[in-house]
Amino acid sequence: MELNKTPTYDDSDNQTGCCPKFKPEGWNDQELHFKDKIFVKATTRSLFHIPINMGRVFAKTSEAIEQADAYDMEQFVVLTRDISPWKSEHYFAVTKEVPEEEVVRMSGDFMTQVFEGPYKEARNWYHQMQEKMEKAGKKAEEIYFFYTTCPRCAKVYGKNYVIGFGKAA
Repeated sequence: MELNKTPTYDDSDNQTGCCPKFKPEGWNDQELHFKDKIFVKATTRSLFHIPINMGRVFAKTSEAIEQADAYDMEQFVVLTRDISPWKSEHYFAVTKEVPEEEVVRMSGDFMTQVFEGPYKEARNWYHQMQEKMEKAGKKAEEIYFFYTTCPRCAKVYGKNYVIGFGKAA
């Protein structure tokens, strides 16, 4: 895969007006390579890993990105990682810097895995990503997840796809 590219995100089938129906084809078993890929970083509060203010934070961040005309919907991805039971970080891929938002640049090699099931399985998926990387002869420096649909939309679509991104050390 090309530098700083992710598989194509198809947002054409949106029955809910919220999250498009995710098409997982092309996302499994990818090796991605980022060099100074630009992301807007946002932080949410959690209560034992359950997000408290995610809707508000995502809405505010998305609005800032839209106003800056920094979205590339074909390359849309939000990488999430829990840094404690009380806090999560979210990295929104963007095409350029967004005023008044924390912008970070991410570099590294990543492996992906498509998961499907309830969010409560994230702990198991985390361990599966570590094992996947070990089998490939790599050590996981960080594990991120791309939650492709919100819980309400996942219920409507009948599938809850989550993409694991393992960053190699």
